[in-house]
Amino acid sequence: MATAKDAAAKVESLAADAQKAATDQFEKFAKSFEDVAAFGQETVDAMMKSSNIFAKAAEEMNAEFVSFSKKTMEEGVAAAKEMSSIKTMPEFVEKQAAFAKSALDGYMKQAAKFNEMFMAAAKDAAEPMNARAVAAADLVKSYRI
Repeated sequence: MATAKDAAAKVESLAADAQKAATDQFEKFAKSFEDVAAFGQETVDAMMKSSNIFAKAAEEMNAEFVSFSKKTMEEGVAAAKEMSSIKTMPEFVEKQAAFAKSALDGYMKQAAKFNEMFMAAAKDAAEPMNARAVAAADLVKSYRI
């Protein structure tokens, strides 16, 4: 009789251990699912933040482009008016060369400014997604066995 009771106790103990292990695994799975869902939401939020940063930067670059275009047009009209009143060819060549140099210098400065604006916008817009990549790596590390 004692062996039957011992065997029954062992079976009950094994069943209880199996139940506890299954419950623990289910809780870990549920927590993992919650973590992945939260991670997904945070990634969507980061994408929206990146999009907003990029949209703002594009708006600023567009305003800068419009301002530069307006300034360039005004300078071109002023130069044309000035050149239309020139009486000698040497004076025309001198004024045209000065205008061309000024226009090219202005263009090069503006191109450098646009490049700086674009690089800053790209860096700022990428930052939230870079943070999500680091978070993804950390999440994967946390689930290693």
